[in-house]
Amino acid sequence: MLEKTTRVNFLYDFYQTLLTDKQRIYMQLYYLDDLSLGEIAEEYGVSRQAVYDNVRRTEAMLEDYENKLNLFSKFQKRMELVDELEHLLSDDNGPSEKVRVLLTAFKEHE
Repeated sequence: MLEKTTRVNFLYDFYQTLLTDKQRIYMQLYYLDDLSLGEIAEEYGVSRQAVYDNVRRTEAMLEDYENKLNLFSKFQKRMELVDELEHLLSDDNGPSEKVRVLLTAFKEHE
């Protein structure tokens, strides 16, 4: 569950500007503020089912945006490259050809 929550939070960060105000509010309250569906429903005077449906539809939309735009997967790849570069740069042997190859790969994924 934590892995799904983390993924949805990242997708929300990348694609929140593509959502409606209501979608943004419900997602923020549910995922970031950790409110229950019932608490959100009570606060906005709607049914728990309405909040649930909105959150699930929005999750599907975020996944659809990711499938089309790949912003999160590109971010993950860049972070992997950065981690590998940091590891290589901390090596006592100094920068190598591998560092140059990784830097080139990083630039291609920007």
